[in-house]
Amino acid sequence: MKTLTINIPDTLDMNDREAKMLLASRLYEKGKLSLGQAAEMVGLSKRAFMEILSDYDVSIFNYPASDIERDIENAKGYCV
Repeated sequence: MKTLTINIPDTLDMNDREAKMLLASRLYEKGKLSLGQAAEMVGLSKRAFMEILSDYDVSIFNYPASDIERDIENAKGYCV
């Protein structure tokens, strides 16, 4: 894993863990990290990371709407 050093202004009331969570949640939301990778980046279990995602307005369902529509169309042939 790479190490990154970021200088955050003292006037910003944010601890290291919150900064990591902001970055990890955004990278997960953008599809750059898997749920497991993002959780590991913050030092949390997948479950704990999923529970905290809503605090950052990020859905645990990181699945584009176009993929959902395609899957529904593909599944129509399998319905009984």
